[in-house]
Formats: sequence, C-alpha cells, structure tokens
Amino acid sequence: MTAPAMAAPDKGASLVTPDARTRRRNASERRFRLLGLSAVGVGLLALVVLLSSVLGNGLSAFRQTWITIPVTLDAAVLDKQGNRNPDEMAKVTTLGYGKLLEKALVDALAEKGIPTDALTEKEVTGLLSKEAPADLRTEVLADPSLVGQTITFRALATSRIDGYLKGRVTRESAARDANVSPAQLDLADRMGEAGLMGMGFNAGFLTRPDASELRPEAAGLGVAILGSAYMMIVVLVLSLPIGVAASIYLEELAPKNRWTDLIEINIANLAAVPSIVYGILALALFINILGLPQSAPLVGGLVLTLMTLPTIIIATRASLKAVPPSIRDAALGVGASKMQAIFHHVLPLAMPGILTGTILGLARALGESAPLLLIGMVAFVRDFPAAPPAGFLDPAAALPVQVYSWTQRADPAFVERASGAIIVLLAFLLAMNALAIILRRRFERRW
Repeated sequence: MTAPAMAAPDKGASLVTPDARTRRRNASERRFRLLGLSAVGVGLLALVVLLSSVLGNGLSAFRQTWITIPVTLDAAVLDKQGNRNPDEMAKVTTLGYGKLLEKALVDALAEKGIPTDALTEKEVTGLLSKEAPADLRTEVLADPSLVGQTITFRALATSRIDGYLKGRVTRESAARDANVSPAQLDLADRMGEAGLMGMGFNAGFLTRPDASELRPEAAGLGVAILGSAYMMIVVLVLSLPIGVAASIYLEELAPKNRWTDLIEINIANLAAVPSIVYGILALALFINILGLPQSAPLVGGLVLTLMTLPTIIIATRASLKAVPPSIRDAALGVGASKMQAIFHHVLPLAMPGILTGTILGLARALGESAPLLLIGMVAFVRDFPAAPPAGFLDPAAALPVQVYSWTQRADPAFVERASGAIIVLLAFLLAMNALAIILRRRFERRW
C-alpha cells in the first residue's frame, strides 16, 4: 500500500506572502473577532443603559425634602397628668401631635413674613407629610423630658413637594393634580428661600419600614434589609454544611456506580430548575403540610437553601477535584486515614473555591423574588422582626420583593423608591462578589 501523495506546493509560494487559503482563514478569524467584540459592545451598552436608568431614577431616593420648624411641645396637650409617664403619654394619638405641628408651621410662616393669603390653612398644612406627627410622637415618647420645650423639628414634606424640588413635579402637572396646587409650589419656593425647607440625606430610606400608598415619602427598606439578612443567615447555616458534606461524599467516598451517576445528574438538573418551581415546592411542603407561617424569613431561607444547594455542591465538587491526587496519596502514605486525608489536607486546600461558590450562591439567592412571592413575603409589613431566633418566624419582607411591591403602586414617588432599592440590592451583590474575588485571590493555591 503506497502512502498518499502530498500536494505539491504552488509555484512562487512564499512564507511572507500568504496564499489564498491562508487569506481566507485570516479573514474568517477577523470576522469572528469582530463578532466577539460586537457582542461585548452590545453587552456593555445594555449595562450602561441599565445603570443609567437605575441610577438616574433611584439616586434621588437617598435625598429627601424636609420642613424645619420650631415646635412647642405643649404639656397641656401631650402630658395632661404632668408626670412624664410614657405609658400615659402614649394615649395621645398622632392627631394631637399633628395639631401642634400645623400650628408651628403657620406660626413659622408668619414669623418669616411669608404670605399665605392665596392658600387655605388646609393647603398650607398640606405640605407636611402625614408621617410627620408620628415621627414627632416617637421622638417625644423616647425622651419625655422634651415636653414643655420648644424644639427644632425636621418634618417630612409630602411626596408632591419632594417631587417638585427633585424636578418630578411641575406647575403644569400640579394644575392637573388633586394632591398639590401651583400655589403650594409657590409657597414651597418661598419657604426654601426663607430656610424653612430644604433637601438632605435620607437615612430613613435605609432604616424606616414600608409605608402606605398615601405616604411614599416615608417608605423605607428597613424591614426588607433585616428580612433579607435573616434569610441569608438561614441559607448560610443550612446550605454550607449540607452542601460540603454531600460534595465530600460524592467526590471522595461514594462508589462509582449507576446510583451515584443518577444522583449527580439530578443535582446538575436541579441547578437549572427555575426558581419559581422551588417556590411552589415551598408553598406545598413548608406552609401547607408543615404549617410554618407565611412571610417568615425561616420559610424564605428554607426555599432559598433548596435553590442554592445544587450550586454549592457543584462548586465544592469542582474545588475538591482540583486538589492534586498527590496530596491524598502523600497523606495516606504517612499513615493517615481516609477521613484524616480529606479533612486535614484536601478540604483546607479546597476551601477558597468552596467559599467562592458559597458566596456566589448566596448572592444569587439574595436577588431571587419569584419563590418568595409564592410564600407570601410580598405582604405589607411595618413591624420589624424580633431578634433571632424568634425573629425567624416573624413576618418580614425581602429586598427584591420590596422592589416588586413598590413598582405595583400608582404614585410616581414609588418608582423612585423602587429604583433606589435596586441600587441598594446591587450594592449588596457587588459587595458579595467582591468578597468572593478577594477570598479567591487571598487563599488561591497554584499547583
């Protein structure tokens, strides 16, 4: 059998001058590179548009319009018994505090010489948020010695006035709005010039609970942040030890047979199951069968644990597999048992990859909303959950669900709140991903 004849080189072929086949190959490579760059460019453009939209709509949520006025806390109204007993003072409702605030605002305008002839008293006091009396009541009950004094109080302005100072509300829109009038906007301008109204950092956006549709200026993320933190604790405590133990068994101890293959295939498939399917499972198992309370961080943590476990198992097995077999052989060679070789040598060397996979799994769980909607975590919750462990069973919200809830409300101020909540959520996700990168680089080993 003779060897196939080799193609004869073209006459005049040169290593410097490419032939037609080489030129086609180079052109194909350039087209592929151009397509890759185009794909990266489209991705970056979409990211820029997304961030521009979110930051443009949401950064203003971290600033709030305040009305700063001196308020005289009349003891005859707030403490009729005169004993400064918080329990008896708590019987005074926000109506009593609201009257003090309204009188203080009218007096402050008169003292500054700001005319209010074109407005009724209801329109003047309508600049104050309905949440302002509750804030004043909370401050007085926390320090009863304030009763009888005149304090400088920062009251929330209504969402329409807040939107006017942020450019969201105009005189044209105010003329068609039943909740604000152009005359009130003129009064807001004069109050700003007199130093009675201004904008400042809105710490309450991060610490306050949610508010009703009538008080969007008072809505905050406090309960949602705490609820998400509780759920992440549950996910971390359950998913990390279970995931690592399952990975060690499958990778290091389990026999290689069809049952092990079946388990591995199912774990890989579970990692790709849509999250809402886990929500249906949690609704049926944890709430309908086990009777756990709805809207509880424990139930949310359990469903997110089921969703995160496959990701952690896959990442942990990859980290264990990356440890060279010579480490195991050396440990066994000096007399260590199988378990000693795993827990004293293999597992510590695989820990950076395990931590990275765990943090990325937690980051994904933090942004999930679909399974939480199914277990009732979209409920309106104003009370903060108690400290652990009792707080795990108290009603709470979660950051992604809070975003969903605010986008369903009609007031445009909630759109600003929702974008601000997205910024907070993105900040948490970026922090967790940065931590994963730092841990990986800090403990990374090269073999």
